[in-house]
Amino acid sequence: MRIAILSRNSRLYSTQRLVEAAKERGHEVDVLDPLSCYMNINAREPSIHKKGTELPRYDAVIPRIGASVTFYGTAVLRQFEMMGTYPLNESVAISRSRDKLRSLQLLSRKGIGLPTTGFASQPQDIPDLIEMVGGAPLVIKLLEGTQGIGVVLAETRQAAESVIEAFMGLQSNIMVQEYIKEAGGADIRCLVIGDKVIAAMKRQAKSGEFRSNLHRGGSASLVKLTPAERATAVKAAKTMGLNVAGVDILRSNHGPLVMEVNSSPGLEGIETATEKDVAGQIISFIEKTAKVHKTRTKGRG
Repeated sequence: MRIAILSRNSRLYSTQRLVEAAKERGHEVDVLDPLSCYMNINAREPSIHKKGTELPRYDAVIPRIGASVTFYGTAVLRQFEMMGTYPLNESVAISRSRDKLRSLQLLSRKGIGLPTTGFASQPQDIPDLIEMVGGAPLVIKLLEGTQGIGVVLAETRQAAESVIEAFMGLQSNIMVQEYIKEAGGADIRCLVIGDKVIAAMKRQAKSGEFRSNLHRGGSASLVKLTPAERATAVKAAKTMGLNVAGVDILRSNHGPLVMEVNSSPGLEGIETATEKDVAGQIISFIEKTAKVHKTRTKGRG
């Protein structure tokens, strides 16, 4: 197969591992910066170009689209989809998962466990918003934040009111969530491929920090999942429409709670912690599903 990987940096661990895994299996691979691609959108021969040259046809495309380029990156991915290329994750599923509020509403509708979450736009609603999530301590999150940026733990009601007012004053969209104290500054990253959790790790925040992101100094270790946690992770990925996803779960006194569903999960932390060939399993999944996709699209023609 000829595979394209949409990535802004070919030197990133995840991108390099996917290239390596694909080449080991005899596939041709090109890494394309989505911002360097531009599109000819027409009904007869839609195409994608780069530096004055039309790109060849690809059998599959692996989107590794960062949050900061979601709009343009998903537009490029849609163009691949229009041209009949099999997308590992579809553009609409990526857009759905990147909208934190929308994704929580979709998960809620499917009955998936979540931290109680509040959302409002008016300062006069702040007191009731705080009560809604069980009072302080509580977590305040910027909807556009990634990798723990724009996430604040407000330990007192006064602090919560001040931070929420400040964000609202800056016209920033935020959500307020209950603080799951019993999680102890740890979460579980489940790597879902298709209908299975193929790897999982526990991420523990460093001392004095409540955010467990590895980018913020958190540590990763092996973890054994319960059947409920596995089922929750798979259902969350399926609800978003993602074939490959990183589902972040908190262990609470009332069962697993989904924090986020990531459409471009990093591979370094989980491959290191579990010693599993996650990249290889992603390529194997593409080999199986791209063939089905090709048969279906031929049938439509």
